[in-house]
This record gives sequence, C-alpha cells and structure tokens, in this order.
Amino acid sequence: MSDVIIIGGGIGGLSLALSLEKAGIGSTIYEATPVIQQVGVGINVLPYAMRVLAGLGLEKELEKRAITTRSSAYFDRCGRPLHQMPVGHFAGEIWPQLSIHRAELQTVLLDAVRERLGPNRIRTGWECTGVSSEQDEVCVSFRDRRTGQKLEPQRAGIVVACDGIHSKVRRQFYPNEGPPRYSGVFMWRGVTRRSKFLDGATMVRVGLPAVGKMVIYPIRDYDDGTQLINWVAEVEVPDPGSFCSKRDWNCPGDAKDFVEVFADWRFDWLDVPELISNAQTILQFPMMDRDPLPRWSFDRVTLLGDAAHPLVPLGSNGAGQAILDAEVLSRELAACRDPADGLARYESIRLPATAEIVMSDRAGGPDVILQEGEERLRLLVPVPAHRSAFPRSAEAA
Repeated sequence: MSDVIIIGGGIGGLSLALSLEKAGIGSTIYEATPVIQQVGVGINVLPYAMRVLAGLGLEKELEKRAITTRSSAYFDRCGRPLHQMPVGHFAGEIWPQLSIHRAELQTVLLDAVRERLGPNRIRTGWECTGVSSEQDEVCVSFRDRRTGQKLEPQRAGIVVACDGIHSKVRRQFYPNEGPPRYSGVFMWRGVTRRSKFLDGATMVRVGLPAVGKMVIYPIRDYDDGTQLINWVAEVEVPDPGSFCSKRDWNCPGDAKDFVEVFADWRFDWLDVPELISNAQTILQFPMMDRDPLPRWSFDRVTLLGDAAHPLVPLGSNGAGQAILDAEVLSRELAACRDPADGLARYESIRLPATAEIVMSDRAGGPDVILQEGEERLRLLVPVPAHRSAFPRSAEAA
C-alpha cells in the first residue's frame, strides 16, 4: 500500500508513525503548528501503554527521564489515608508505570521518528482543511498556518486524523456534533520544584471536585534531592468561560483563581497551598469529552486518539489509549491486503473498548474511592466557607 498521511504530531500521531514503521508501512506527519513545541506538564504512562512503547524500543530512554511510580494513594480532604495500592512493577506487572513530563515523552517520540523515518517525514505548519476520497487514494487539503495560503494537496492510501478533541476531520464527518461536552469541572495543572513528599514515587489523589480535588505526583528527580512535582487542581465550575474562553490545553492559568479552595490543605505530608503558590508553570482547561461515535472510518480515512474518543482526564488514559490505538491500527493495516479492511478491523477492536472508558470516566473512574471517603467525612468536618467561591449552578453564576 502507499504511504499513510498522519494529521497531527502529538503523542498519538508520533506513536502511530513509529508503530507503522515497525510494521513496514511508511508515513508522513503533517502538523498544523509551525514548530512542534515541548509544552504541557505531567503525564502518567500506564503499564499497558509502556508495553507498546517498550516494543518500540523506547523503555530505557523514557525510564531515564521519568519517575517509576511505586503506588497510587487516596486521601480525604483532611489529608487522611483512605486506600493505597502498588502499581506497575511493584504490583507484579511486566511493564512499569512512569510519571513523566509530557514534553519529555514527546521529545523521546519525536527524536525516534526523526531518526527512524527521517526529518523530512514531519512537516510543520501544514493545517488540514479537509479530506476527500479519490478511487484508491485520499486527497488531503492543507493551508499554511503561518500565512493562510493554500498548500499543495497531498495524497496517500490511508489518512489518519490524530488532530485532537477539536479535530477538523471529525467535524467534516460529523458537522452537527457541536462543541465538546463540558463535565462541570475545571482543572488547573502545574509543576513545582520542591523536596520529596511521602516516598518520592507515589501518585496521590485527594478530595473531590465539589469540595476541591488534587492529583499530585513527582515526574523528575534532580541531583540535589528535590523533585519536579506535577499537580492538578479540580474544582466544580458551572461556567468555564469565566476563566478560559479558549479551550486550549496550553492556556495559561493563575493561582489566585483557585488557591483559596485549598487554603486549609496543610497536611503533615504536604503543604498544598505552598505547592500551588510556588509553581513554575500553571495551565488551565475545562475537563471535557465527547459522546462515543457510531463509526470512525470513512472509506480510507479514520480517527485516532482524542480525535476519535476524547476522555475526561481522570484515569491517566488519554495518551495511553492513543498509543494503544496506534499499535492496533498498524497491526491491522499490516495484516490486511485491502487497507479499508484494516481500518474496519481497527475500528471493531478499538471503538467499543474506548467507548466503555469514556462512559466509565464520566461515572467517576478512580474517584469512586474518594467519593466514599468524602461521604464518611461530610458529617464530621464541614466544608469551609471559601468553598462557595464557585457557584453550584449556572443561575448562581
């Protein structure tokens, strides 16, 4: 078959290029941004995704740049333990769970693509404006993100849209879908360099969005014994537009907008207000997903990652599921003489599996443990008055 066009150079698109190369299938990535920047904050790579990345020969390089997570721990909003369990190698898994800066993960993937496929296989500044099928090929239209001018159309046997939750290819196939579904919870994400907390290798979840929730874990060790700590603050906010009108993963945030929610979160194992106030970077984003689709593939075009199944970011599944998509799609394309059959088999495997995760995360995912703890705590410890800073309804806002 002729080469694959990959629209989008994020974690899903880069993983797909490497998986296709391993399967003996060529590809070219077209990324809309003029420069692929290493941005973002922390991310957890779960063992199922590490299995795929290890199969691509990336495990050792990733482990050098990451924290190998030992356990996942749950606390109530008073900082008291609810539950703790080992993860990755420490739970008997073959592959580890890694906590890593998203920029480091993207750098490892990007360097591997450039080395194995060649630097000319990544084209930046190419913004997809549409796709059309032409017999046994797909024609992709582009414009230059910098100038707005049309670029020469590109053709391939298969096109895979890895262009995220606001995917233009998805919108072409589902023009009446509307905007992403807002969960009612707004998140601020940051990184702070400080001394270790707990054992220096634990991922922590504390509280619930209704009263304030934090997810905290280290993502990098420094020679002086300090660590780079990734944290996510989640708060119920009826109107996300009051904070961020542009739904962009890299929209800057401000600690003053939410730190009061966590003003009394000074535990014997971590001072949360201090963690937030000393952040090097703060980003903000409304937690969103989309309803599962009836199909992803149209002729020789398909969707992957957040373009196919954006998830509410609760269980560290977003990037991991895109990596798993890449493995399955590459395998099925290599196994089928007709590329359309490969897309159909990919969709039959991945669509129902990811739809189940979308709905599970909407139902609370790992927050079920925190919910039980909050219900026991509610009668004993009243919620401080400053929690009312975020109205509970759009009418109140």
